Amino acid sequence: MAETTLLAYCRPGFERECAQELADASGRPGTSEQGGGFVVCPAGTHAPAWRELVFARQCLPVFATVADLPRGDRLAPILRAVGERGDSYADAWVEAPDTDAGKALAPFCRSFGNALVGALRQARRLDAGAPRRLHAFFPRSDNVYLAAADVRASAPWPQGIPRLKFPRAAPSRSTLKLEEAFLVLLDDAERSRWLAPGMSAVDLGAAPGGWTWQLVRRSLRVTAIDNGPMDRALMASGLVVHLREDGFRYRPKEPVDWLVCDMVEQPRRVAALVARWLEAGWCRRTIFNLKLPMKKRYEETRLCLDLVRPAAELVRAKQLYHDREEITVFASARRLR
Repeated sequence: MAETTLLAYCRPGFERECAQELADASGRPGTSEQGGGFVVCPAGTHAPAWRELVFARQCLPVFATVADLPRGDRLAPILRAVGERGDSYADAWVEAPDTDAGKALAPFCRSFGNALVGALRQARRLDAGAPRRLHAFFPRSDNVYLAAADVRASAPWPQGIPRLKFPRAAPSRSTLKLEEAFLVLLDDAERSRWLAPGMSAVDLGAAPGGWTWQLVRRSLRVTAIDNGPMDRALMASGLVVHLREDGFRYRPKEPVDWLVCDMVEQPRRVAALVARWLEAGWCRRTIFNLKLPMKKRYEETRLCLDLVRPAAELVRAKQLYHDREEITVFASARRLR
């Protein structure tokens, strides 16, 4: 197979949205299996990068598919396909979809991954300085997609999922969404510059403090806006001021470095609120969640992002692993003050 096919990993149940997005980006319709956790489509004239896509956790250019792998020797056909391509790789990952069926393949993926890496090393196909990573994606144990990913332009985690451990001190599990957002939506240099100790933040809909906790652990000063109670240990940090106010009516007295928002509200209403903060210069950067409707989720996503873009210099959005029926968005203001 020529390198004209894209393979995208996504959250199970969001294959349709992922396929719609890839079709818009590439100009070619894709195919998916409902609940399968992945989409395949022709690359078309434009192969979108991983960071450009909302619903794809990983987006890979496929160079070969091998079906009906013999149970007794799955390795040989894969090595032949890799050898025909002729490249060396920085690493090799064996992956399966993020589904119940894919989880059942996890032991196989671990074992086969070790065998594949060993065989590639013996064939001198592994080179730590190579620009690409080999992905062997098994939707089933007898069927594999082989892809070569640019290490710098692809998600740096197997399955496109950063594996995070819930911190016991955090007030709620929602804290993992913001931690993942910092990893996925910002790069290393941006995190270093934009999450510096002493910066200021507002957390709309903060209680009990899951998102505020992520900011405080980075020594940001936070104004938490919520009519509900905040976690006592978090308040004892001395870095949080809690105001019992309506998040939609609150206005800061002076611009802040960050606005974060995880309110259970209609997505258009949240998008319009964030756009107002950016346009007015009340915040320099923002990360917020949009709770998607049950129907027309892709259309609602596009509409909401279009509400934010006129007020923003940069917009990135992703359906994170720790999101459910929602997406998480990063935006920076056009006039950074």
